[in-house]
Amino acid sequence: MNTWGILMEMAAFAALFTGIVFWGSRDDKKYSPAGIHNYPPDIQEEYFKTHERVDVSYASKSVILAKTCGVLLFTGILFLCARIAGAATFWQGFWLAFGLMAWIGLYDTCFLDWVLFANMKRFRLEGTEHMDKAYHQKWFHLKGMLFPGTVFALIPALLVGWLVTCIP
Repeated sequence: MNTWGILMEMAAFAALFTGIVFWGSRDDKKYSPAGIHNYPPDIQEEYFKTHERVDVSYASKSVILAKTCGVLLFTGILFLCARIAGAATFWQGFWLAFGLMAWIGLYDTCFLDWVLFANMKRFRLEGTEHMDKAYHQKWFHLKGMLFPGTVFALIPALLVGWLVTCIP
């Protein structure tokens, strides 16, 4: 597998992921249960003081649907990346996909969450605009990347490994 090609895939995946994040924060999409689910608990609580409380737990249908769509979308993107990189075995597909998911987890946490989410007003939920400290919670985002983020990364990695072996 080509190192330069993988580095280019990393950059393209980060750009695509950033686009998905910004698309998901437009208009009222960030106010969906699946959107609110990604915010720290203290921000959620403040938001629900002035807005109708909805189920934002991992067990809610909206969150399960959003996470399932994310797994399927990432599996498709990562399978394409594995094909372009020349993955020919289960483990090549798996490790490439898992590596790209680990990369996007780090990128999401260290740049999107710690820099953009914390500082851009577009990500602030209505009624929580004053909660600067809550939006700068680095530990919340790091914990989320480690768990359940790592588990979430395993699912598309396993699927990509399997697809590499099934689709010639």
